Amino acid sequence: MADYVFGVDIGGTTVKMGLLTTDGTIVEKWEIPTRKENKGENILPDVAASIEAKLSEKKISKDNVAGIGVGVPGPVTADGVIQRAVNLGWGKFNVNEKLESLTGIKTMTGNDANVAALGEMWKGGGMGYKSIVMVTLGTGVGGGIIIDGKILTGATGAGGEIGHIHVKDGEEKACGCGGHGCFEQYASATGIARLAGEHLAKWSKKTVLTDADLSAKAVFDGVKAGDELCIEIAKDFGECLGKGFAVIATILNPEAIVIGGGVSKAGEVLMDYFMPAFKNTVFADCGNCKMLLATLGNDAGMYGAAKLVL
Repeated sequence: MADYVFGVDIGGTTVKMGLLTTDGTIVEKWEIPTRKENKGENILPDVAASIEAKLSEKKISKDNVAGIGVGVPGPVTADGVIQRAVNLGWGKFNVNEKLESLTGIKTMTGNDANVAALGEMWKGGGMGYKSIVMVTLGTGVGGGIIIDGKILTGATGAGGEIGHIHVKDGEEKACGCGGHGCFEQYASATGIARLAGEHLAKWSKKTVLTDADLSAKAVFDGVKAGDELCIEIAKDFGECLGKGFAVIATILNPEAIVIGGGVSKAGEVLMDYFMPAFKNTVFADCGNCKMLLATLGNDAGMYGAAKLVL
């Protein structure tokens, strides 16, 4: 029985790497730069070299490693084939086969949002539950779906793209996906800043946002300070977030939705603004879904990648 596992979270700027024991204790974590030149051809060789160096440093035999788990920013099939990873320059290939050929160690790969959800279920905000949806409210909106302890990848590896649920009619501005009225356009940090700009342009009273950078943090700091405009923006945001969560809960009936990403740093105040719309929209039998905050931060993908193997 192997004692160790590697968790690798490949991002557009850095690769977060961790050596963990198979019970989920971090032995060491570190980062290496993501070298994206030449269509990202150096990324996996760099990961392999870093793993080899860590094994040598810690005097750990490959026989004592259960495997390498990898999270990547793109759709991944159950057998490790990535369809594309625009942020890395990658086209279609089998990540498992490539990294196994470089290291001689069993490898399993998943979409980064999905493995982050797995990490939160294993060691984070979703501990104790087997069916969760993790929603990451960051620059965009990402999602990972875990049903009965297993990642729901979908037919083409794109399961969990919840940022593109349609939540609002009449939207003129296009989402990054080309659609209009997507969840991501209102519930992401970028979306909140855009809502703030639109509200501010029509606002004539005093507000803390007049001299602030328009950001999700500024809005929720204003909410906590009782700023009238910030509260209006939070209500607008909350309406969309609550409806989006209601769609997710009604279709998937998870035990919990775990909320992560930069916007989640607003904390419990988020709940005040989306729960009314959630309760008004969700199918009654799915309405007992718990709303939890993620706790692992940037380590969620590393934990989840390791758990993929286990």
